[in-house]
Amino acid sequence: MTHLEDIKPGSIVRNLVHHRDVEIVQTKWWGSTALDVTYKDHEGNLGQQILYREQEGSLEIIEPGRKWAFDGDGNMFKLLSEAYRIHLAHLFDPYLAVNTSSIEPLPHQITAVYGEMLTRQPLRYVLADDPGAGKTIMTGLLIKELMIRGDVKRCLIVAPGNLVEQWQDELFSKFGIKFDIITNEAIESAVSGNVFSEVNLAIARLDKLSRSDEIQKRLESTDWDLVVCDEAHKMSASIWGGEVKYTKRFKLGRLLSNITRHFLLLTATPHNGKDEDFQLFMSLIDADRFEGIQRTANKAVDVSDVMRRLVKEELLKFDGKPLFPERLSYTVNYDLSDDEAELYTAVTEYVREEFNRADKLNGERKNTVGFALTILQRRLASSPEAIYQSLKRRREKLEQRLAEEKLNRHPQEKKFSEEDLDDLEDAPDSELEEIEEELLNQSSAASTMEELEKEIATLNRIEAMANSLRASGNDHKWDELSRLLQDSHAMLDPDGNRQKLIIFTEHKDTLRYLTDKVRSLIGRSEAVVNISGGMARDERRKIEQLFKQDKDTLILIATDAAGEGINLQRAHLMINYDLPWNPNRLEQRFGRIHRIGQKEVCHLWNLVAKETREGMVFQRLFEKLEEERRALGGKVFDILGKLTFENKPLRDLLVEAVRYGNRPEVRERLNKAVDNSLDRKVLINLLEERSLTTDTLDVHAVMKIKEEMERLEARRLQPHFIQSFFMDAFPQFGGRISQRESNRFEIPFVPFAIRNRDVPTGIGRTILKRYERVSFSKENLNIPGKPIADLLCPGHPLLDGLIDLILEQRFDVLKQGAVLIDDSFSFDKPRLLFYLESTIQDGKIASNNTRRVISQQVHFVEIDTEGKVHNAGYAPYLDYRVPDETEQGRVRNLLASLDFLEDPEALAMKYAIEQLIPSHFSEVKARRLAQVEKIEKAVQVRLTAEIRHWDQRANDLKLQEAAGKTGMKLNSARAQARAEEIAARLKKRMDDLQQEKSISPVPPVVIGGAVVIPAFLLQDKKDATLFGVDRKAIERIAMSAVMAVERELGYSPKDVSADNCGYDVESKVSDETAFDEGCLRFIEVKGRTKGSTTVTVTRNEILTSLNKPEQYILAVVEVDDQKVEVTYLKNAFSVIPDSAATSTNFDIELLSRNSKVVFSQERGL
Repeated sequence: MTHLEDIKPGSIVRNLVHHRDVEIVQTKWWGSTALDVTYKDHEGNLGQQILYREQEGSLEIIEPGRKWAFDGDGNMFKLLSEAYRIHLAHLFDPYLAVNTSSIEPLPHQITAVYGEMLTRQPLRYVLADDPGAGKTIMTGLLIKELMIRGDVKRCLIVAPGNLVEQWQDELFSKFGIKFDIITNEAIESAVSGNVFSEVNLAIARLDKLSRSDEIQKRLESTDWDLVVCDEAHKMSASIWGGEVKYTKRFKLGRLLSNITRHFLLLTATPHNGKDEDFQLFMSLIDADRFEGIQRTANKAVDVSDVMRRLVKEELLKFDGKPLFPERLSYTVNYDLSDDEAELYTAVTEYVREEFNRADKLNGERKNTVGFALTILQRRLASSPEAIYQSLKRRREKLEQRLAEEKLNRHPQEKKFSEEDLDDLEDAPDSELEEIEEELLNQSSAASTMEELEKEIATLNRIEAMANSLRASGNDHKWDELSRLLQDSHAMLDPDGNRQKLIIFTEHKDTLRYLTDKVRSLIGRSEAVVNISGGMARDERRKIEQLFKQDKDTLILIATDAAGEGINLQRAHLMINYDLPWNPNRLEQRFGRIHRIGQKEVCHLWNLVAKETREGMVFQRLFEKLEEERRALGGKVFDILGKLTFENKPLRDLLVEAVRYGNRPEVRERLNKAVDNSLDRKVLINLLEERSLTTDTLDVHAVMKIKEEMERLEARRLQPHFIQSFFMDAFPQFGGRISQRESNRFEIPFVPFAIRNRDVPTGIGRTILKRYERVSFSKENLNIPGKPIADLLCPGHPLLDGLIDLILEQRFDVLKQGAVLIDDSFSFDKPRLLFYLESTIQDGKIASNNTRRVISQQVHFVEIDTEGKVHNAGYAPYLDYRVPDETEQGRVRNLLASLDFLEDPEALAMKYAIEQLIPSHFSEVKARRLAQVEKIEKAVQVRLTAEIRHWDQRANDLKLQEAAGKTGMKLNSARAQARAEEIAARLKKRMDDLQQEKSISPVPPVVIGGAVVIPAFLLQDKKDATLFGVDRKAIERIAMSAVMAVERELGYSPKDVSADNCGYDVESKVSDETAFDEGCLRFIEVKGRTKGSTTVTVTRNEILTSLNKPEQYILAVVEVDDQKVEVTYLKNAFSVIPDSAATSTNFDIELLSRNSKVVFSQERGL
């Protein structure tokens, strides 16, 4: 049993901290029963604890001399090394989230996540790329990367109501991350009373949070690692008359900004045309930097370090071609029949009169009645069926209300403020339909029973007219759609087959009406499907997949529910049967087909009755839009949502047309408003505002991204390195796994020791007892007729639990050290292989009360007996083997003669402190100081100007008060208090920024080490020396030959053999062919003497080749006295080598037969 007296500085103690081994740094006795110990864990973190006598039985001192004895189990050492590497996977596989997610990212998505956002700590950022650029994908990548790095455990996504389900679906289906939607039921049933503290990964509706003070109080008491706000421009505030007008949504944005470390705003329209409002919006990111109203003369604000904006037309694919195809829009006019015109006049007159009566009501009731009347007018334009059913339901509800009024019952009407009505624009389609129906049926401007009876009589009359028109089948709008479906060549492909088409309507009544009509016209019921609000999610997904995958399903008729998170780029034709009164909806509809993955030119037809009052406005709008599209290109469609008409939304313009459009002067003014809003200069200004920052992504930038991705993909951990590790480690710790289909496995049993791991995976899943199917490759998760497989990757609880168990139980073996044998003849002296961690911190205090880590690196380095150091690559131990029994005696004798084993850790520390850390520190410091100093300068200027303003305001008010002026909204004391409050904020922020500038390196940590012995040193001395020299000479000749061949073939080769990255030559392809062939060729060179029948390939080389099979070349070079023969083999390897094999001997002739020979040449020396 261990006694407290046995614990001394330098002792390695087990079970002191949750089964982990720690090194005692210092001890101090308190009497004879308590020992105060300071210890250091394997990551270099210090801790302190008091030990009492009763704890002696649970402690174990690792036997003296074990550290750096280099007598550890070599196989366990290699397994631990790979577990440690995968534990820090993001340092070795920088695009890990890409490689473990069901996505194929695009260049602009890679630069946003890996070039912009992950480099910022903490992240306070606006991602403002155009609609359709894939902001959900970029956010998912960011979340997954931060989770893998352990930086995010609690994440909240705030989105408009109509997008929350899309967010939940996308994050789970593409990234395997399960988020919970915060519903009313979840809020009410929370065990603790606060659902936000119970759910770590949550999605909440913007309108629910902004409209409830009670919910915000609960939210305020929580803290988050990351908050993401979608459609964040809805959180904007505005400045009127020199004062800031804060909205409920803006106040929510401020609250969210204050309760999270990382804050990401997503919007395609960050700028509304007013610089002051834009700066207010940016204050959500940094309130100090963008505080209040701009007080300085320089109006331009540099946001390049806190915002990225790329527009659609600048986005490219990895082949260098534009990401989005052209968009074309057409206006299809139709004339009303006499009966239709008569009904239109009657309904419009009714709406106009009710609007006039509503003008006399109070604010909220006026808004509500006005909104209900616009619904009726839109349904009039939709179809005879829609207007008839709407009039009928409204008349019946008002009759019920009249009966209740006569019984002296006064039913409550719903009332909406302007902000509430704005919220409705973002409500899910099903919810919007329900509210619209309720308002249409109940909201009336009638103030007396007599007025209500008169309104019902009017409704009876026009309802009868609508029913008569409906029964007659007279519908010119449908006639025009029918002609379009039958006569337009665009509806057919080159072979004369009907192409897939989407028809948008606004109302369920019209949707049912159209579905019957179109099915009858097409002649096949199964060819037409529909989607509307109120459908179950699964049913909606089923129809979406049917439309996208079934060649016989040709036409989708949908309300705007299909505009909510459904991607329909399988079609490139769309018809707006009904026109929404919100241009954003138009933009969203077009965006369903004009999005990533669309390869065809997109065509949109808008049906307009130009002789109606609202049709007149739409006709003018589309004419001007088409005129400017021809001049400015398809990008005009991307600013539809930003258009205002004399600072009014389109809805207000249409209401004015309905109410007063019969007056010539009003028509003229409305036409002028449309013309002015679509004036070319105005549009150009809007397009320039879209750019805001100077971000671009040209062909050369895409080429650089592609090249770097190919380089990193060659050494990615997923799937092959992860599979190799798991298949080796899992059975050793009691697990069972069997292959079922190609690259798919069943796990019938997971041991309790692994299931019991308390691993904070952050993805909302626990470790199961069995898994029906798992796979290490994302391409093999779904096979028709087979169970869906779990992707085993970093972040999956089973893999993380296994790694955590291995490192906890056996981590000491890494510092005990082992002996490994190198069969490659690359070096002629023994080396010390060390794993070194280099960490940089700033002065901020993290949640664990230690200084915040801002950068970390891990290095595998080797030091030979002469003190020469080289980079050992990414996983050198995989290429080394454990000594066999016949070599053990010579290994012990050799170790005894090595002087550098006296204090190997000091040797490694000296190298790290003198060489590794200074370069790491200088790179991080330069980058971080540039970021912080830019913020520091902007905050200093902004807040100093604000302080001066309020000081001056306080002085002015004092003079006015002294002169006897009273009744002022603001007094001098409050103005002075405001100045002092801002001065205190400035001081605090400057102190915080100084802490961020206090950057320093942490002492390096030696994680583990091994002695690597060249195999030939264990052979007879004479034979070993000759064999080693011969091999080196042959390898040099082979490398020289391959480099010459590559240059002759037009490539630019680079010798990277010293980097140990799984290949010897990285050869750059010419720019002209890089987009087709790939940017890089990875060549492993194997030199052999003439007549050799085998070639030896290491485990690392095989796994790397499997990562990039089409770009990896095995160059076999046969060397003779006078000449060399160079043969290039592609696809030489297809399976992961056995875990016991560090290298494999292949028969050259057999290897050539099973590979693709892409080049062969004989050349002189």
